[in-house]
Amino acid sequence: MLNGLLISSIMVLPIVTNAASVATNIKPSKNIEDPYIKQLVNVSSDKTPKPPKPDSYGLNFKTGLFIHPKQTPAQHNPKPFSGQLTYWDTESYIHNMTVEAYYPITVEPFHTWQNIVDFSGKRYLYQYVRRDLKIFDITNPKQAKLLLTKGSTWGKDGPGPEQNPFPPGEMMGAATIQWHPERQQYIMIQAYEVQRFGLLHNKYQEPSKVTAIRQAPHLKGFKIYAMHGPLPVQWELLAERTTDITHPNAPISKQQGSGVRDIPVYFGGKYMFVAAAPNAQHALTEYPNDLYSAGYQAWDLSTPTNPIFLQQLTMPGQIVGNAWHEHIYQQNPRAGNRTSWMGARMSLFIPKPVSMGGKYGFAAMGGLGFYTVDISQPKQMKVTSQLDFPPSVAGTEGDYIDTSQFEHSGMLYYSGYPLNEDCWEPYKHIYQIDASNPHQPKVVGTLPRPKPPKQALFTDYCQRKGSFGPKRTGAYTQPGVSKPGILPYNFYNAGLQIYDVHNPKQPYISAYFVPPFAPDRVADYAMGNLSHSVYVEYDRNLFWLFTNHGFYLLSSPVLGKPNFGAPTTPWPPRKTIVQKQ
Repeated sequence: MLNGLLISSIMVLPIVTNAASVATNIKPSKNIEDPYIKQLVNVSSDKTPKPPKPDSYGLNFKTGLFIHPKQTPAQHNPKPFSGQLTYWDTESYIHNMTVEAYYPITVEPFHTWQNIVDFSGKRYLYQYVRRDLKIFDITNPKQAKLLLTKGSTWGKDGPGPEQNPFPPGEMMGAATIQWHPERQQYIMIQAYEVQRFGLLHNKYQEPSKVTAIRQAPHLKGFKIYAMHGPLPVQWELLAERTTDITHPNAPISKQQGSGVRDIPVYFGGKYMFVAAAPNAQHALTEYPNDLYSAGYQAWDLSTPTNPIFLQQLTMPGQIVGNAWHEHIYQQNPRAGNRTSWMGARMSLFIPKPVSMGGKYGFAAMGGLGFYTVDISQPKQMKVTSQLDFPPSVAGTEGDYIDTSQFEHSGMLYYSGYPLNEDCWEPYKHIYQIDASNPHQPKVVGTLPRPKPPKQALFTDYCQRKGSFGPKRTGAYTQPGVSKPGILPYNFYNAGLQIYDVHNPKQPYISAYFVPPFAPDRVADYAMGNLSHSVYVEYDRNLFWLFTNHGFYLLSSPVLGKPNFGAPTTPWPPRKTIVQKQ
């Protein structure tokens, strides 16, 4: 990749064939019917990673450390190795933390989103994923009350029967909730993204499922609600928009693109930023169960009932049928590996809102790398710098950027996350990026890899079975203000690991809680995904850790003394944000 390359506003381009950009030694699958996937496989030859030789990775019995494979294909089945535990470890491990409560209620064992919002002196926790939603009253966090269930509750036998289901085509999309000063009420923006998991496994071999995603029977975009209270019956739909910006009036099942990916980024002011591929031509991604390489869109939400599209930001190497994009893509060492995620998984990571004078957003583009984006004029977003990283295949590369330390230290923390179990892929490092000069960011180190405590019957977390590696430090807005020098990463089978980065040159793990596996509460096929998310109440000094067998309330001196009383200041903050252009 070249620093500074950008295309700032790509619309639909015709599919063209450029002989110079087409590989000649390709044998596409006979099952490929979709024209965009055909174009993708013609960009490069099939370089799917071969399984590593057994003696090239595994546990070093002398050091007790696991040596990761250099590369692997995508894999959904266990890959046990010599020295790994033969059972699911039901012990828990804790240091400098306290378990304050545990709630054995599972919305879904693989992945959920969370939000917290306050109404009339009470605090509510939303945990959800698509058609499964639970709402809890956590005003007293040690006595959380389940108020509403929509969809299934998961247990040992998998998902239970749906309760109070959403209507067809409806769901609870990844959401942001903010106070709107002009309306004097909370508004919720929900992302409507195409479904992948549970539907598509391999786009190169399942043409009917590819067609089903292209013709998804739901909105591809976002919805905006006014929240008159904490429950869905109290939410008023204000607007909905498709991210198919070329066909803004296209009906359901005719809309193109990915829809909005993950949580929309909105701080209650004028501008919203989302990750989205606007059409099927944004197809230069190797990942087998994803059809779209997403870029970023900016929207004007001055009037929430009438969102206005501002710009599509597309990075080099995302669009099939365009000779220049294909040429850039071919330079990427991942091209053709049929494994790597390419493009945005989440929206821009923004340390300070534009409405408060913020100028930069940071982009995690998977195998396309890291970008700094000038967002000071959302109608004219532009790339100011870019960094490449060594391939780390399989697994997701460049999924997340923690910006909580940027304002006072200039540091960013950039990471992907594991997808194969049993460490059958390269370790996913958390890279430390010094972005104090956003035009010249530089990698200055990585955070240390978590190590098991001495009392554990294993010397490396890879031995504990399941997935091991970083996920995220929580949502981009969490109650209160994040703490300087504190980074709480969820680490799958290693639970919650708290990094102290007060001295970026000497980061260390200051606290942790590693939950037990719970084979009596979790379906066999979901066991490996032990913990998938952390959400932090910085205003009450509390951690919420979400696992495949329920969720935990935790405290630690690293946050400060916990407060179990009702919040004194509503969240999200009910203040007027000064608009700046």
